[in-house]
Amino acid sequence: MTSRSGPYLLKLFEYLPLRFFKAIAAMLSPILRSISQPSTPQIRKRPRHVVGTMHQKSMETFLGGVRELFTAPLDVGKLLQLSGELRLEYLDRLQSSPISMLPSYQHTLPVGSETGDYLALDVGGSTLRIAVIRLLGRKADGSSDRQVRRVRQFEIDKAIRDLSGEAFFDWMASRIGEMLTMYGHMTGNASAQLAMGLSWSFPIEQTSPRSGKLLKMGKGFRATEECSGQDLSELIMRSCRKKNLNVVMRAIVNDGTATLISQAYKDPSARMSLIMGTGMNASVYLPVSALHRSKFGDRPEAWFDAADHVLVNTELSMFGKSILPITRWDEDLNRAHQHPGFQPLEYMLTGRYLGEIVRLILVDAVADAGLFDGQLPDRLDEPYTLDTKIVAAFEEDTSPNLAAARATFLKAHRMRTKLSQSDLLFVQSVARLVSRRAQAYLATALHALWTLRTEAEGLETGKSCHVTVACNGTILEKYPGFRAQTQTYLDELCVLSGAAKGAVTLEMAPESSLFGAAVAVCCLEGT
Repeated sequence: MTSRSGPYLLKLFEYLPLRFFKAIAAMLSPILRSISQPSTPQIRKRPRHVVGTMHQKSMETFLGGVRELFTAPLDVGKLLQLSGELRLEYLDRLQSSPISMLPSYQHTLPVGSETGDYLALDVGGSTLRIAVIRLLGRKADGSSDRQVRRVRQFEIDKAIRDLSGEAFFDWMASRIGEMLTMYGHMTGNASAQLAMGLSWSFPIEQTSPRSGKLLKMGKGFRATEECSGQDLSELIMRSCRKKNLNVVMRAIVNDGTATLISQAYKDPSARMSLIMGTGMNASVYLPVSALHRSKFGDRPEAWFDAADHVLVNTELSMFGKSILPITRWDEDLNRAHQHPGFQPLEYMLTGRYLGEIVRLILVDAVADAGLFDGQLPDRLDEPYTLDTKIVAAFEEDTSPNLAAARATFLKAHRMRTKLSQSDLLFVQSVARLVSRRAQAYLATALHALWTLRTEAEGLETGKSCHVTVACNGTILEKYPGFRAQTQTYLDELCVLSGAAKGAVTLEMAPESSLFGAAVAVCCLEGT
C-alpha cells in the first residue's frame, strides 16, 4: 500500500455501513480472546469444603456419565477397529521413527537346550541384584529347566547413587567379587571364569550385543558425570580387572528383551514380551525385512548376514495418540504433565497413572455431585496422591462393607466427616471403570502387535501358530484381575479377527531380568 492510497481508503470507509464494522468486530472477538489467554494450562482450584452448595448432579447421574465415557469405546468391534489403526501406526514407525520400534542387536532366541553356569546382573533404580544362574536344558517332558543357585540383593541408596564416575562401577565390582567368593565355596573351584549377562534398566546407546555407550541415568545417579558416552561393558570390566575378578561381559539387554528371551528358553512359542508396572513397554521378534534398513544404523554387514529376525524394542507407551478415545480427565492429566502427549498409552494404562485418573474423577465428583459430603479428603486435591495401590484395594475388597478398602483409603486421605457406604461404592465403581478401560486398551495394543507380526511372517491370522506374550511387572502380577481381564479382551479380539480363542496368551515370566541376562549370554556364545 502506498501513501497515496490513504485518502481513497478513508473515503471508502465513509460509505461502508455501520453493520459492516460490527460484523468484523464479531469475527475478531474470539480470536482476540484466545490470543489473550496464557500459554500455560491453568489448574482449576477446587474448594476444600463445598457443603451447602447446590450440586449440579446426583452421584448416580455423575457416575452414569463416567460409565458412558469409559465404556463406550470398549465394544469389541470398536476395539478391533482401533487395533487396525494402531497396526498402521506401528508399520509407520518401523520405517522411520528414531524413538520407537528400535531394533536390538539380539537376533537369535534360545532353543532351550543351552546349559551352564552364568553370572546375571540386574541393575535397577533402587537395587543391584547378582545371581548365579544354572541352565539345565531340556527335561523329559520337553520343557527347559533353570535354577537360581545363589542370589544377593544390594540396596542402591543415596550414598551409592552419589558415587561419581568409575566409583559406582568399582562398587558394583566389589559386590560381584563377593558373589564369586560364594560361588567358589559352592563349587570348590575358585578360579573358574564366569560369563556375565547384564540387564540394564537405564538408557544406553547400544553398539553391539555386548557393549553400548552410557547415557544419562537419571533418578539421582551421578555415575555418568564423568563417564557419559563411555562403553558400559568396558567400565564394568575395568573395575572387575582392578580386583582381579575372573569374569567376562558377554551380553547387555534391557528389561523387555530379558523378559522375552527368559520365557523363550522354556517356551518356544514366546515371541512377544510385555512390561507393565509403573511404566510399560513391549518387545516383539520380527523379520529383519519388516524394518527399514535405516533403522539399524551403522551395523557391520556381518550382522545382517547372520540375522533373519531381530528383537524389536517397541517403546509401546508412545503409541495411540489421536487413535484411542480419551476423556476430559485424560486431557487434564496430559495438560498438567511434564511431557504432554509423549506417552499417550502409558498415561491411561500403568501404575503411575491409574490412581491419578481416578483422583481427578473423584475431585470433580466432590464439587459436582457431593461425593464425600462435598468435602475433599486431606491431600486428595494434590496430584498423584491417590496411589494405584489404593485403587487396587477397592477392586480387591469384595466384602459387603468394604472395610479393608475404607481403611486403606483413610490411611492416606483423612476425612473430617464419616466415609459413607455410598461413597465407598462410588470409588469402587470408578476404579473398575478406569481399570477395565486400561485392560481393554492394553489388549487392543497387543492384538495390533500380534497382527503386525503375523503379517510380517507371511501368515494369516486364522492359521498362525500360538504366541506367548512373556509378562513382567507389578500391575500384571499384583493388580486384582488385571491380567485375566486383559486376556479376556485379547481372546475376544482374536476370535473376531478369525483366530482361535487363546491364540495369544499372557504368561508371567518370574525373575526374567536375571534369567534373561543369563540366557542372553547363551544366545551369543559362538558369535
